[in-house]
Amino acid sequence: MSAPVFVACSHGTRSPAGREVIDQFRADLARARPGLRIEAAHVDVQEPFVADVVDRLKAEGLSLVVVPLLLSTGFHVKTDIGNAVASAPGRARAADPLGPDTRLLEVLHDRLAGAGAAPGDAIVLAAAGSSDPAASRAVEEMAAALSRSRDGAVVVPAYAAAGTPTVADAVARLREEHPGTPVTIAGYLLAPGQFVSKLATAGADRVTAPMAPHPVLTELALNRYDAAVAELAELTGV
Repeated sequence: MSAPVFVACSHGTRSPAGREVIDQFRADLARARPGLRIEAAHVDVQEPFVADVVDRLKAEGLSLVVVPLLLSTGFHVKTDIGNAVASAPGRARAADPLGPDTRLLEVLHDRLAGAGAAPGDAIVLAAAGSSDPAASRAVEEMAAALSRSRDGAVVVPAYAAAGTPTVADAVARLREEHPGTPVTIAGYLLAPGQFVSKLATAGADRVTAPMAPHPVLTELALNRYDAAVAELAELTGV
């Protein structure tokens, strides 16, 4: 019996650079797991939408796992992906999103090093933001973990869209509370797009590149897939 289809579900973006990065992420997944069928899907902005992909695979009689290429649980995971998977009972399973996870710290450290961040920099961990409290808690958890991994460096969470503080407000607060200390924005964002564009104008000394692509993200996404495949097998008894 063939393995369930890996539905790699990103947010979706109008940014050509952002689309290229997510395409590269999927290509890395395919190289890491030869023979595994990987399908692209999105929750917003960009087609094909996840519900349409699930419907098509269901019509083919295939089982599938939707892996959110997203960094926290929120509306898109719970509603868009949740409803799509619920439409194919016994055939579909939603994996956990990529974060929070301590393995993401390696990605953040690499991006901070690439931006020239120093150990004593104050850091704003800049996420997209969500109206879902669980998403905010996930970002706060990663901010605390990043602080611990940098010997107690000041790390504050902030948001480019929904949620407070905004990234610009967080930068301004750090400048006031830690005068003379360089401020670096660590983008807790996978790919270029409108949220990443906002970071450059938030007043920091430096801004990291988006997190994807990165070998850790590839490994993490496949781990999420494998865990969901095991859950699906247990559910169906296959």
